[in-house]
Formats: sequence, C-alpha cells, structure tokens
Amino acid sequence: MSSKELLTSSYDFTLPKELIATHPANPRDSAKLLVYDREKDEIFHAYFYDLEKFIPKNCAVIFNDTKVIKARLFGTKPSGGKIELLINRALNANDISVYIRGKVKVGTTLIFGDALNAEVKEILEDGSRIVNFYKNGSLLRFEELLPIIDKIGHIPLPPYIQREDAKEDESEYQSVFAKEEGAVAAPTASLHFTKEQHEKICNNFAASYVTLHIGSGTFKPVECDIITQHPMHSEYYEISDEAKKLIDSQTPILSIGTTSTRTIEFYVRNKNIQKGEANLFLHPNNKPIRVNHILTNFHLPKSTLLMLVASFVGLDKTKELYNIAIQNNYRFYSYGDAMLII
Repeated sequence: MSSKELLTSSYDFTLPKELIATHPANPRDSAKLLVYDREKDEIFHAYFYDLEKFIPKNCAVIFNDTKVIKARLFGTKPSGGKIELLINRALNANDISVYIRGKVKVGTTLIFGDALNAEVKEILEDGSRIVNFYKNGSLLRFEELLPIIDKIGHIPLPPYIQREDAKEDESEYQSVFAKEEGAVAAPTASLHFTKEQHEKICNNFAASYVTLHIGSGTFKPVECDIITQHPMHSEYYEISDEAKKLIDSQTPILSIGTTSTRTIEFYVRNKNIQKGEANLFLHPNNKPIRVNHILTNFHLPKSTLLMLVASFVGLDKTKELYNIAIQNNYRFYSYGDAMLII
C-alpha cells in the first residue's frame, strides 16, 4: 500500500454543488447505478432497477434494517431562548448523547412540546451533551421517548441537504424494509429499493438483515493528517440468527451499504459476538475479510465512508470512479445515486 493512501488529504475532491442531491430520485429505483467489475476492470452505467442483473449468482444479500427516528427537536431554555437538539444515540436506558445548538450549562432544563423536558447532565469534550428526558416529571427510558419524538420531532436530514425536512422525507429518508428504531441517519444505499424490487431480490437470493443504528458521527470528517489516527465513532449493532448463518458460511456476500459492511466485518473480527458496540474503521490498510461485494452511495470528501470504499478498490481506483461519476452527472450523498462494486 502506498503512503498516500494513509493521508487524509488524498481523499479530498471537488464536487460541483449542483451534484449534491437535495431530493431523492422518483421513483426510488430510477436513480443511476455505476457498476464496477473488479475482475474485468470494467465500468457499466445503468439504473438502479437493473441491479439484479449485476448481482453475482449464488450470492447472499445482507441489508441493514435500522429505522431513522425523528431525532431533531426544537425547544426553548427556561429563559425563553430557542434551542435545537439532535439526538445522537442512547448510551443506556436513560442517558442520551445529543448535540445542542445554543449555549447550555449542566443542570439546564430544556423545554419541548407534549410535556417533554430534557435535563443536561454532562458536557463532553467533543461538544456533545448527555441528557435525560422527562415527561410530566417522570424519567423516560429511550424506548419510551421514541413515540413522543415521533409526534413532535423532525427527520434529521444531513446538513449538506440545506433545507428543512418536509412531510415526504418521513417516508423517503427511510428504507422500505426499515424496522428497528434507533438511527439518526439513513443507510442510504438502501433508500433506492422499492418494495417490489426488495421482495424480488429476497426471493431470488439468500437474504438477511443486520441492524446498525447509525449515529451522527457518520458525517464527521477525518481531521487527523493520517487516517489511522482517526478515533472511529461507535454504534450499536445486532446480527440476526439468519444473518449469522450466512456470515458464518462460505457464501459470497453482497453487503447493502457501508453500515452493513462494517457490522459484518466487526462481527467476524470480534469472536462472532451478535450484538454490542461496533467501531470498525475500514480503509486500504484494513481491508474487508468477509464481504465480497458492496452497494453504496457516493460519499463526502475526507469521510470514513469514502475510505471504506477505498478498502475495496484502493485509493486510485476510488478517485477514478468518483471522477467518472462527476463527469457523468451522478448525484451525490444521501439522496444521490448508487455504485455497485462486484
């Protein structure tokens, strides 16, 4: 591996603003699909509804069934000043990691609708806060909080989309097979599947699900000069018994998204533990050892997600594929187009 593959600066690129997708393709499966066949070193331009044609035969397909919660809350301080709170992840039953826009001190009670309050318990070095949520004075467990924020919260669209969430985002920023509540960002490669296409692939291939609740750390750029010095964020994962059987077998795996990939790869590196905290950072110096093929979107410069793509094909090929995507007006990021690496 060349030393440039370890330099964060190597993963920078310039993207024309008009290629940042602010709305999803409609219908979902009309998004473009760039296919890269590593064995033949060939690139194909297709549409997502063609995906099944390119999936290698006798391949297992593994999806992430996490469900995005309405993690963005607007409220006030006791002084009346407005604040915005973004739930990051549950640390345990009561302690919730959040980001708050606006100055708040430890001990401050934040006021939201539907008799919901949050008390700031701790301020951490990375700028996040630990809060406890209360309703009518009663301490809430995370699972008790979810139906409340489903009523008063907002879908946490990524910051680069640069618009307020709309009613349609409640369904569009969610995969058709989303099931397990807990993510604050969508597994974006999954957003392209229609119900019909998902069912067809599940009927024609061995298919199963893992759960990785994506935290807001997924958007955090790598700020160290050397990528291996980056402190990777941690996220809760769970692997179903069906998925475990497929992962433990010799069947080639197509992983739907970077999140499914990291979950599978963390599991095989960590004594086959089916649930816990995953903090695996895949890059050209730490390549996949179990996942054979990946479906993914086009990612931010200097992001761990871009480095994960490079763990499959190397830095130079990654940059070449991204340049080709830009030249062909592929749409980038969460609501953008997809790439299949086989």
